[in-house]
Amino acid sequence: MNDIDEMGFLLDEQHVLEEEDVGEQLEELGSADLWAQGAALASNDWTAETILSQLSKNNVDLTPKFQRRSVWSEAKQSRFIESLIIGVPVPQLVLAEGRERGQPYIVIDGKQRLLALLHFGCLDSQSELEPLRLSGLKMLKRLNGKTYADIMKDEDYKGDLISFENSSIRTAVIRSWKNEEYLYETFLRINTESVPLSTQELRQALHPGPFSDFIRSKSGDSREIQLVMNINKPDFRMRDAEILLRYISYKNFIQDYRGNLKVFHDKVTEILNKDWDKMAEKIESQICQMEEAFRFTKDIFGKDYMRKSDGVKYQNRVNRAVMDIMLHYFLCPEIRDALIGSLSDIKERFTSLCGEEKFLSSLERTTKSIEMNRIRFNTWAHVIEDLSGLNIDHMKFPLQS
Repeated sequence: MNDIDEMGFLLDEQHVLEEEDVGEQLEELGSADLWAQGAALASNDWTAETILSQLSKNNVDLTPKFQRRSVWSEAKQSRFIESLIIGVPVPQLVLAEGRERGQPYIVIDGKQRLLALLHFGCLDSQSELEPLRLSGLKMLKRLNGKTYADIMKDEDYKGDLISFENSSIRTAVIRSWKNEEYLYETFLRINTESVPLSTQELRQALHPGPFSDFIRSKSGDSREIQLVMNINKPDFRMRDAEILLRYISYKNFIQDYRGNLKVFHDKVTEILNKDWDKMAEKIESQICQMEEAFRFTKDIFGKDYMRKSDGVKYQNRVNRAVMDIMLHYFLCPEIRDALIGSLSDIKERFTSLCGEEKFLSSLERTTKSIEMNRIRFNTWAHVIEDLSGLNIDHMKFPLQS
C-alpha cells in the first residue's frame, strides 16, 4: 500500500479490504524480550476425533455466531476433510490455553480448519449448523453428497470413517503465557507470510464479553459499513467490527488516547465488556447516529466519501483517518442540521485542506500518533465551526493526553 493507514477498500473484482501494515502493528506491541517470559509450547498429534470432542464440549473458543465469519466455502471444507481421510499432511493448529483454569483454548492459527471439522462433525439436531454435505471431492467421489452421519451409519464407508477419525493433526498449544502481546505477536508472525489478518479476531477471543458480542453482531448487520467496504455480507476477517470499535472508541474515550491504537481498542473493549449494562443503550443510540453520519458524508462527497484528496482529485481508496473525523463530528444531529445548507462548501474546504502538507500528513503517515490525531480532528473541527457557527470544543481532540 502507498499509505500505511489507509483501509484500502479497492474497487476491484473481489472488493478485498487490505489490512493495515503488519509491521506497524508489530511496532506497537512493545519489547520483544518480555513477550515470551514463562510461556511454554507443547506439540502433540491430536486425532480428528479428539478435536471433534473438544469442539463439541466448547473447549475451543471459535466465538459466537462463528458461521457469519467463516471464510472457506463448503467445497474447500470438503477438500480439507478429504485430505484427512486420505492421509495428506495438513498444517498444524496453534492454540493457547485460556487465561484462567477451565477457560477454552484460544485459536491462534487454524480457525478455518476447525470450523470445517465442526461443520462436518455436526451431529446435534439442536445446532444452528446444517451438517456439511461433502462436495467436489476428486479422489473420494463416492463420498460426494454424504454427511458425517451418513458415513457413520453405512458399513460400506467404515474404512473411510476410521481413516477420518484417526487422522492426525499436529496441534501446538501455548501454555503459561503472561502477556497478551505475546499472542498478538505469534498471530501476526504466523500470518505475515500469507494473507495479513485482522487483529480484531484475536481481540474478540482475548476479550470475550457482551460488548464484544455486540460489535460482532452489530457490525455484521450494518448496511452503511458494508457499503463503504464494498461488500454485501459480514467481513470474514471482522474488519467491519474494527471500524465500529474505532468509531465507538473515539466517540467515548478520545481523551484517553495515548498514541497506541491497539492498546486503545483493547482497553475500550475491556471497559465496555465490564460496564455493558450501563452503556448499552448509549452505544446503541450512537450507532444509529453513525449510520446517519455515513449517509450525511455521502450526501456531501458522493462517490468520494471517506476518501482523501491531494487537493485536486480524490483517491479510490477509503481512508480510515478520514472516516474517523467525518463520523466523529457528523454523528451529531445539531451539527448536521447546521450544515445542511453548506454541503458544497464542506467538500470544497476539505479538498483545500488536503492540499496542505500538514493536514494531508495527518491522513496518511503515522496517523496513530497523538499529534497527528490532534491535527486532523481539530483542523476539521475548526472548519465545521466556521461553516456551522457552532462551538464544538467538547468534541475536539484534547490538547493534553
